[in-house]
Amino acid sequence: MTGYEKLVIEPLGSLHNRQGFYCGIEALDNYLKKQAKQDVKRRISKVFVATTEANPEKIIGYYTLSTLSVELSHMPVDLAHKLPKHPRPAALIGRLACAIDVKGNGVGKMLLMDALKRTLAVSTEIAIYAMVVDAIDEHAAGFYEQYGFEQLAVESRRLFLPLKSL
Repeated sequence: MTGYEKLVIEPLGSLHNRQGFYCGIEALDNYLKKQAKQDVKRRISKVFVATTEANPEKIIGYYTLSTLSVELSHMPVDLAHKLPKHPRPAALIGRLACAIDVKGNGVGKMLLMDALKRTLAVSTEIAIYAMVVDAIDEHAAGFYEQYGFEQLAVESRRLFLPLKSL
């Protein structure tokens, strides 16, 4: 037992201590501290944070969800020829990060599963073909690939997972 099996994952709110978050990747730390609240307010992205019941202010991980269209030309050739000739609607995990002191405890996996669960729930009401992720580096790409994400044909670190495969 790691103590993180029962995370609270909820939308970013004023209670959450964004300034105290540190994952060791400057771009991900700065996003949460400086940009996330504005993106939520502008309805550009939805930010979900992981905390514990014992310490609901401390963010131990987060992810962002938004929408995008994937051009057919960006899809793998073997898949693209089976699809209509227009962009595919998708959900995007633009960022996913865990605090440095909880890495290796399954928090990232739980955040990813929560994002997939939320996306599947919405996909019963609106069309979403796939989940897309922007992996920040090769290590992150490897994390997503272990859950079945595949590289899109054009962008090297943009990966996708058709929702029908879940």
